[in-house]
Amino acid sequence: MKQIEVHILQQSYLLSCPEGHESRLLEAVERVDTAMTRIRDAGKVRARERIAVLAALNLAFEIADREAAALAAPAPAAAAPAARQESLLPDDDQQRLRQLVQRLDQALGDDGRLL
Repeated sequence: MKQIEVHILQQSYLLSCPEGHESRLLEAVERVDTAMTRIRDAGKVRARERIAVLAALNLAFEIADREAAALAAPAPAAAAPAARQESLLPDDDQQRLRQLVQRLDQALGDDGRLL
């Protein structure tokens, strides 16, 4: 196991990483740092912990969105035209997702919006 020092939101962390996976870890660190910096720079959230939670939720949402897209993607031979944009989730799932985001926004109050 290799240890790498990284910086996220101007704070240093010493992380363990399996040999040969350093570049993947550094890419992940860059994504987290970018997400947290974007939230902090929006100026609505000050607490580092809240910034981290919002960044984690946003990144998890992006991952879930990609996974849903991969599952819903048609086979290459039957690919739909790029101009046609369809929802990746069934209507009831879309509604539940909207309600979840609304509840998160209400819980966060003046600290900022999730999306």
